[in-house]
Amino acid sequence: MAQSNSSATMVPVTEQFWLLVDKADRRFSLVRDLPIFGRHRNDLEFHKAFKIYTQLWKMQQENRQRLVEAGMRRWEIGEIASRIAQLYYGQYQRTSDSACLAEAYVFYEAILDRDYFRETSSNSSGGGQDMVLANKQLRFLARFLTVCLVIGRREMVTRLTSQLKTLLDDCRKTFQEAEYKEWKHAMQEITKFLKADTPFMNKRPLRYNFAFDIPPDSLPPVQPAATTVTKRNRLLRDALLTSHYLHEIKFTELTLDTFRMLQCLEWDPCGSFAQQIGSHSNQAETGSHKTNLLQDLKDPSLPPNPHKTILYRPSAAHFLTVLATKCEELPADGILLIYLSAAGDAGGTSENYEKIAGSFRNLDISSSSDESRSKKEPRLWLGYRANEGSSYVYPSDLIPFTRRPLFLIIDSCDAHAFKSINGEEKGETAAMLLSPTLRSPVTPTTGGGVERTRQQNNGNQFTMFLTAPLQAFCFLIGKASYDIDTDKYMEAEKLLSLSLSELEATVITSAGLHAVWVEALGDPFLRRFLLRFIFCRAVLALFKPNSQNDDFSPTCIPSLPESINPGAQICHSAIRRLATFFGATDQFDLSDISVLPVQSGDSVGNIRKPDEEIS
Repeated sequence: MAQSNSSATMVPVTEQFWLLVDKADRRFSLVRDLPIFGRHRNDLEFHKAFKIYTQLWKMQQENRQRLVEAGMRRWEIGEIASRIAQLYYGQYQRTSDSACLAEAYVFYEAILDRDYFRETSSNSSGGGQDMVLANKQLRFLARFLTVCLVIGRREMVTRLTSQLKTLLDDCRKTFQEAEYKEWKHAMQEITKFLKADTPFMNKRPLRYNFAFDIPPDSLPPVQPAATTVTKRNRLLRDALLTSHYLHEIKFTELTLDTFRMLQCLEWDPCGSFAQQIGSHSNQAETGSHKTNLLQDLKDPSLPPNPHKTILYRPSAAHFLTVLATKCEELPADGILLIYLSAAGDAGGTSENYEKIAGSFRNLDISSSSDESRSKKEPRLWLGYRANEGSSYVYPSDLIPFTRRPLFLIIDSCDAHAFKSINGEEKGETAAMLLSPTLRSPVTPTTGGGVERTRQQNNGNQFTMFLTAPLQAFCFLIGKASYDIDTDKYMEAEKLLSLSLSELEATVITSAGLHAVWVEALGDPFLRRFLLRFIFCRAVLALFKPNSQNDDFSPTCIPSLPESINPGAQICHSAIRRLATFFGATDQFDLSDISVLPVQSGDSVGNIRKPDEEIS
C-alpha cells in the first residue's frame, strides 16, 4: 500500500492535471445531458461534477506556472471556468436557486474581464486554432448573455451583444458558410429579442420587487367575513412554462413570453437592486460595487424561488411526462402553476367549451373514434409532427392532474376551451386564467413622425398584461413606453399600484369568494397575477374598439365576485385614472362617475418605499 501511494505522488502534477481534465469532461457531459426537471433528482451528479471541477480549478491556481510551461493555454483555464459557470446555471434551471445563478454570473464575468478566450497570434497555432477559439468565445458570450438576461444585468447585456456582433464580423471570412449562417441567425435572434424587450428595460423590474410589491408577510389577508372557507396555507411551489408559436421571438430556448413569466416568478434581489443596475455604465464594475456584487445577487433574506421548468417546443408526450413528474413531487402544501402559450387550431369561440364539457360527461369510446373526437375538441398546437397525438394538448389531457392544486394560465385563441375542465376535476378545483379568443386591436403608436404598429412583435397581449400591465396598457392605447419620460412613467406606475391596491381591498372583502381564489390570494405571486388579471379584464372590456365583444375579454374559472366585474365602479375608476393620465379617456367606454377618492396614506406622491413599514 505504501509503495502504491509513493508511486501516485511521483506522477507529475501536469499529468495529474490532464487526467483530471478528462475525468471532469466525462462528468460534465453526463450532467449536461440530464433532464432539467425533477426535484433533487440529479443533485448528487451535480455535486460530483462540481467537486471534480473545484479540484481542477484549485490545481491550476496552485500550479499555474508549471502547467503553462507544460503547454496549458489561457483558453483552457477559461474553459474550466466556463464549465463551472455552466454547471451553476444548469443547477439554477433545475432548482431556481438564485444563488446558483449569481455564481454563474460571477464566473462568466471573470472570464470576460480576463479575456481567457482571446489568444495573441504568437500563441495560436494557425487559422484552425483561431477558428476553434472564436467558436469557444462566441459560445461563451451567448451563454453569458443568457445568464445576464435572466438575472437582469441589462448593461452587461448591451456590452455582450456588441462584443458578439464584433467578433462575428471578424469571423466572417474564416468561418465556413454554414457555420457563419448559424451564428448570424443567433445574432439576429438576440437583436430581435432585445428590440422587442426594449420597452421593459430600465423600467419596473418584472420580478417581485419590494419597492413596488408588498412583502409576503405584510399581504392584507382575506377577511373572515368574505368567506367561510378553511384556509390551507398553500403556496406556489412549482411551475411549468411552455410556449410554442411559429416565428415567435426567442433567444436560445427562452421565448419572449416564457422569459417574462420566468421573471415574474422570481424574487428581485435586494428589493430595488434591479432598479439600481439600470443606471450603471457599460463599463465593468470596479471597487466596492464589484466586491459586494455576489452578496447583492444572492440576497439570502429572500424566500426561495418557486421551482420552474421551461419547455421549448416539447412534444405533447414530453409535456405530459414533465407535468406528471411535477405533480408527483409537488410538496403537500404546494400549488403547481401551468403556463401554456400556444396557437389553437379549432378556430372556435368562447361558446365551444359547452360542447366539450358535454363530451367529457358522455364520453363513449366504443361509439366514437379518436379522429372524430379530436375534431370536436379544440386543442393547443405544440409542434410540426403529423401525428396528432404528439402535436396537440387537449383540455382533457389536464384533467388527471387535477388531483393536485393547479393554477392554469392559458394564452391562446382556444383558451376558452379549457373552461370545460371545471366540474370534471379529480380532487382539486383548478384555478384558471384564460386569455381572450381574439386579440384586441391596438392604437397605432406614433413617435418621431413615424407611425409604428409593433404590438404584434412584443409577445402575447394577455401575457404582457399579467407580467407588465403598465407596458401592456401603453401599447394598447398607442403610447410606447420607450417614448415616455422616465419621471412620468414612474408616476403612472404609482397610479397603477394605487388602482391594484383598491382592487385588492375589494376582492379580499367580497362575499362568496371561491375557495380556489382564497388560496391563490395567500401566495404573493398568484395574488399579483390575479389582481393584474382583474385589471386586464376591465381594460379590455371597456376598450372601445372591442365594442363589448366577449371574444376580446379574458375569463377566469371559477368566477370572481360581481364587485370587481368590469362594469363595477372600482374598475371604471381604475381605468379612468390611468386613461386620464395618458390623455386616452376617449378610447374607453367609461361611466360618468368620478374617480374614487384616494385612500388615506395612498396618495400618488407618497408611494411606499421598500424600507417603510406596511400596516
